[in-house]
Amino acid sequence: MTKLTRRSFALGATAAGVSTFWISKARAAEFTYKFANNLALTHPLNKRAQEAADKIKAETNGRFELQIFPSSQLGSDTDTLGQIRNGAVDFFTLSGLILSTLVPAAAINGVGFAFDSYDTVWKAMDGKLGQYVKAEIAKTRQILALDTIWDNGFRQTTTSTKPIVTPADFEGMKLRVPPAPLWTSMFKAFGSAPTTINFNETYSALQSKIVDGQENPLAIIETAKLYEVQQFCSTTNHMWDGFWFLANRRNWEALPEDIRAIVAKNINAAGLAERADVASLTTGLRDALSAKGMKFNDVNATLFRDKLRAAGFYAEWKGKFGDEAWSTLEASVGKLS
Repeated sequence: MTKLTRRSFALGATAAGVSTFWISKARAAEFTYKFANNLALTHPLNKRAQEAADKIKAETNGRFELQIFPSSQLGSDTDTLGQIRNGAVDFFTLSGLILSTLVPAAAINGVGFAFDSYDTVWKAMDGKLGQYVKAEIAKTRQILALDTIWDNGFRQTTTSTKPIVTPADFEGMKLRVPPAPLWTSMFKAFGSAPTTINFNETYSALQSKIVDGQENPLAIIETAKLYEVQQFCSTTNHMWDGFWFLANRRNWEALPEDIRAIVAKNINAAGLAERADVASLTTGLRDALSAKGMKFNDVNATLFRDKLRAAGFYAEWKGKFGDEAWSTLEASVGKLS
């Protein structure tokens, strides 16, 4: 009697398509998880995420596959936040300021003109301030944040009407802001008219003059081609912004412990590499964007910080964040209120 092996069966049944079945079955991942984000495929975040996905697949011997959905393919930031909460999306990178609609403390890194350098940022976010925010995220019981916060960069202000040189230049300006209270509060303190628009609609809003300007890090201004619809870029450095790498808690805990360890290791390492990428990219972007027609100017941060202090912005947000969060922030950045 001839023994029928899987190989001989597959080879003998090619005409019926059975070999295709065996091959695809052998290659199918045991766990296929979705990672959504709002950035272009060319942004360092997506490049490093793809590298991490490849390494994870190799180190798990194909058991885990990370599928990446860039450019808000699965919905706007607010839509996708709902999806990661209910488990329809497994991973999502989101600014803490937008996450603050669910976890108020997550916005604290966006306090206007708080950080003066990357050294100060990483001291805080890799230290006690970051630990405080991660603990607050975990309290939702729906999502959790992996250890490394990814870099979005210091945010700059672009406009189509005039440069921002002093706080008075913000007065009356229609400015696109993300859907987060801290942004709205800060720009209202400057006398502007902030308008909440999801990022995937920002280009068209600028193009159609629904708003006069917006604010984002240089890497996003470049990769989203906002220079095509904006003339001026004022290096206000008004906020540092980063992306928490969020996971749906139920789906994360459903993974075997060994796979979780491999996924976390590679994603956290990719986040550190992405930080270096953004810093390197930003260094050359001012010249690159100038060559594409943007007009740059620098500002005196002290003038803007003094305006926020006089408008009661810092006192207001100290009250909203609470003494513990605010003292943790000031331990890293110095006295604000």
